[in-house]
Amino acid sequence: MPTPTPIPMPLSVPVSIPVVPEEERDMEREAMMAQATPRSVFVTGGNRGIGLAIARRFARAGDRVAVTYRSEPPPESEGFLSVRCDVTDSQQIDRAFKEVEAAHGPVTVLVANAGTSNDRLLVRMTEADFTSVIDTNLTGAFRVTQRAVRGMLREGHGRIVLISSTAALHGSAGQTNYAAAKAGLIGFARSLTRELGPRDITCNVVAPGLTETDMSSALTPDQRRDLLRQTPAGRLARPDEVADAVAFLSGAGYVRGAVIPVDGGAGLGH
Repeated sequence: MPTPTPIPMPLSVPVSIPVVPEEERDMEREAMMAQATPRSVFVTGGNRGIGLAIARRFARAGDRVAVTYRSEPPPESEGFLSVRCDVTDSQQIDRAFKEVEAAHGPVTVLVANAGTSNDRLLVRMTEADFTSVIDTNLTGAFRVTQRAVRGMLREGHGRIVLISSTAALHGSAGQTNYAAAKAGLIGFARSLTRELGPRDITCNVVAPGLTETDMSSALTPDQRRDLLRQTPAGRLARPDEVADAVAFLSGAGYVRGAVIPVDGGAGLGH
C-alpha cells in the first residue's frame, strides 16, 4: 500500500486587528442613535454620576433633555432643562412634568434614575432607614412612571428605563433596604409590561454593577480590591457604559420587561 502523501499545513499568517480609538467608537454610537425627530427625554437624578452621563448621551443624539435634581443642579453649560424635584413628593413630580411638557412637549422617554442609599446591617437598621430608601428608590420610580405613562398613552408611544442595581440580583450585605427597593423595580417593570400589552410603550431595567461614581469613591481600598476580584472585567464600569445600555433600550421596541446587567460580568448574566 502506498504511503499517503502528507498534506502540507498552511503557514500561520499573523492577523492585525485595527484598534478603533474610544472617541471614534463613541462618535459612531452617537451617530447610530441620532434621532430624526428630537424626543422629549426626562431623566430623574440627572445632575451627576450615572444620571448625568445618560442625559449627556441623549443630548448628544439631538434629543430635548430635562433632568431633575434635589439640591445641586447640573452645570449650566450642559444645556439641559433642570427642574428641582423630590421624587418622594407627588405634587413636585406633577409640577416638574408640566414644566418639561411646556418646554419640550410630551415626555416619550423616561429614565427613572433618582435614588439614595442608607447602608446598615439589618440588626442596626431602623424602620425609617428602611422605608426612606424604599420611598425614594421604589415608590419614587412608581410616581414618575405613573405620571409619564399617562402622556405616553395619549401619544401612543413611550420608552421607560428604570435604573436598578446588581444588588437586586445577588444581594449585598448591609443593603437590605437598597437591594429590596432595586429588586422591586424588576417586578414593577415586568408587571407594567404585561399591563401595557401590545402598545408601543416599553418598560425595561438596567442594573449597573460597581460604577465610577461618588458612591464607589467612598469604598476603602480593601473593599474595592475585593469587589474587583469578583469582576471578570477587572475594573469599575464607567457611567457612559451604563448610558450605552439605556440608549439601546430607548430605541428597542421589541425588548420588554428585560433586565440588562452592566457589571463587567460580575453576575454572569444573573
